[in-house]
This record gives sequence, C-alpha cells and structure tokens, in this order.
Amino acid sequence: MDLSAVRGATSDRRVRVAVDVMGGDHAPEEPVHGALIHARAHPEDDILLVGDEIRVRAIAGLDLPDNIQFVHASELVAMDEHAAANVRSKRDASINVAMKLVHSGRADAVVTAGHTGAGVAAAILHLHRAPGVDRPALAVQMVTESGPFVLLDIGATTNSTGEQLYQFAEMGALFAEQVLGVERPRVALLSIGEETGKGDARIQLATELLQASSLNFIGNVEGKDLVVHMADVVVCDAVVGNVVIKFFEGLSQFIFGLLRKEFERKPFGPPAYLLMRPGIRRIRKIFDYEVSGGSPLLGVKGTVIITHGRAKRRMISYAVAVGAAAARAGIPEAIARTFQRTPPAVPPEPAESVEALP
Repeated sequence: MDLSAVRGATSDRRVRVAVDVMGGDHAPEEPVHGALIHARAHPEDDILLVGDEIRVRAIAGLDLPDNIQFVHASELVAMDEHAAANVRSKRDASINVAMKLVHSGRADAVVTAGHTGAGVAAAILHLHRAPGVDRPALAVQMVTESGPFVLLDIGATTNSTGEQLYQFAEMGALFAEQVLGVERPRVALLSIGEETGKGDARIQLATELLQASSLNFIGNVEGKDLVVHMADVVVCDAVVGNVVIKFFEGLSQFIFGLLRKEFERKPFGPPAYLLMRPGIRRIRKIFDYEVSGGSPLLGVKGTVIITHGRAKRRMISYAVAVGAAAARAGIPEAIARTFQRTPPAVPPEPAESVEALP
C-alpha cells in the first residue's frame, strides 16, 4: 500500500501495532529487526512483538526503544502447515495472540509475514467479518505510470462466487474512495476479453450485479490493460490476483536482470550504465515492491496487514508502517459504516451457459 496515498496517515493519533514475529520464511530474526527499524524511526507508534519471548528478546537485544513491548506466544503456525486446522488447534499461536490483542483493544493493527491462509483464518475467527461481508479480500496497489490502482482479491479466499466478486468491488471502491481519495473510482472486472459476455458464469453474475449497483462500473479489462490504469479498482478471484502480482514481480526482476547483464558486457556496457544510471534508478524505484509493505485484509472488523512470506527486515518495516497508517485511516470502520446497504438482487441464472473463451 502506497503510504503517501493514505489520507488518514497524517493523523497524530498514537497507534499500537502487533507484529507476528514468528510468521514468515525468515522468522523470527527478520520480523523482529524490521519491527525495530520502524519503532526507532516512529516513536509515536507502540510496537508489540508477538512470539516466543525468550527467542525474541535474544534477537532484539538490550538497547531497545521505549515503544517496544513483548507479548509471549508459545506456538506458531508454520508456512507448510494446514492453515485453518492449525489456527483452531494452536490457540496460543502467535497469529492468534496478535489477533486477540486487536479484538481486546490492546492493539490497533496486526502485521504478519506468515501463512496467508492462517492470517485470514485467524482474522475471521477472532475479529469476525464486517456486517454484510461474505468473504474478506486482500487488496494491493499495483504500479502504473499514472499512479497506482487497487487489485483484489490477491489471495484471501479462492473459488469466489459472482456475489462475492461484487462484494470485493464494493470494498475496493470504498478503499479507493475513502482512503486513497479517488473520487468516484472506476471499477472493472479482470476477464479474458473486454466485451460484455466474455468470462465464466461468475464474471457474468458479477457483471449484472455491478451494472445494477451505484458503483462506477466500466466493464471488463484484460491483463494487458493493467499497466495503463484503465480502472481504479480491478476485481478478480484470489487465484487470478495472486498469479498477476507474482508475475509482475517476477517480470520486473527478469527485466532488471537482463539489463544488469547488458551493462556488464564490455566494452560498451559499463559506460552505457553510467549514462543511464539516473533513469534506471528512477525506474527501479517505481518497481520496488518492498515499499508497498503489505496488503490490507478488507472485510474484517480490524486492521490486518499481510505481507510476503519471504519479506526481510526492510519490507517488514514498511509493512509495520502500513499497519500504523491503515489503523489511523480507519479502514475497517469505513467499511462497517458503509457496507451494510442491501446489494442488488441476484439476477436469475441465464438459460444457457456463457462461453468462457474468446
């Protein structure tokens, strides 16, 4: 999430962020150090390190800022474990303890680099869904030359129905409007063709629901349209969204890798790099996905930020900043206030199935 775009981020309200330091591929070392980076730079935020207290204290060291607290959790949900089952059976897992801190009012936000499924399951179990929300959705801001757009769902729940895609559109539009300040955001469905009628049955149902709604629905967009900012909110199923963001990340790394090899090629590569270095740095900054920190889980009654499992301390520090900013912006409260209106009636099923290929 682009912090500069969050309107509520400038609030001076003190917030408390619970960091699940046992979650992620590089836990607990990297989450602990990432949280400390933010704590030292932002004394106005209280940071709660949730995990095995003995291990966490040993990593954190003795020279700690005053805004650091430790909250013990005796268990963890590993990245390779079944999410829902272990969230329910491991009641003292760090992700559960962190969510309970928000539920009880001891924290304002949760940040985790752990198992996405475990984070979503724990949020639903302890914080519950916002009124009127069937499923939560993970939202992310995607880069374009003219500014970011919101893409959701990127991994919260799979096999979404047409009604749930409609709900994602409602939440994404609300996020774009009330948090990012986009007036009447353009909403689109990610599909296999721009024309109405393209896509599977759930795309068709979501299309009819969106056409009957008050949202600024512009129809379908294709994958090629994502880089030109044709819409402010793009809605898709979690599997599609997750593939899209990881393809973007992998493609950017691939392109920069090719550039690096060319600039290392003698005799002309090194001097060419010296000439192009300022522009390369500007482009690299645009594609620096670590700065986004993490993705807000929309649709639960609390601020939850889920970041990459492979995140290291730099990205964790940005994720903590995102959690603090999102808590100040009041994203869950905004959804709860405005998402209780009755959605359009579900249209009848079509007599014939819609062709799914162009």
